[in-house]
Amino acid sequence: MGAFEYRQAEEIRDTFSQHGVRYLFLGKSAAILLGFPDTTQDVDLFTDKSVANGRALVVALRNLGFTLTDDQAADIERGKDFVQLKNGPFDLDLVFAPDGIERFEDAWQRRVEVEGFPVCHLDDIIASKEATGRAKDQESLPRLKAFREYWLRKRNQRDL
Repeated sequence: MGAFEYRQAEEIRDTFSQHGVRYLFLGKSAAILLGFPDTTQDVDLFTDKSVANGRALVVALRNLGFTLTDDQAADIERGKDFVQLKNGPFDLDLVFAPDGIERFEDAWQRRVEVEGFPVCHLDDIIASKEATGRAKDQESLPRLKAFREYWLRKRNQRDL
């Protein structure tokens, strides 16, 4: 699959909205929506872990063009911690229990809306990357933290 594209985020936003799915963009795809100058190969979503949300998510994913097995649909409905999908129009990671973020509701309260996209706050994105301990996440942390300073300044200036 190619790199994450804005069009994919729009498709997710519009389809998930139609089905009432509660989710947040997470990871590097979320940072990109906030203006972080980088690329990623997949979309990471932090989704609310409830049976009703899981059922709506399965329907929405199928409408987006994902071919889900019965096992994948069951994993999504029950909110398995991590579900990786490579059987659709783009690569998608569903994260029901991201490292470094305790509860969906807490992240939801801190979220940032960008053109209708519900995006994890940059502090949550950084906390999640720090908590994973993966080399590729550790490598991107200095750039994310530098971007955080710029992003906060820009937001504060806009709020004045």
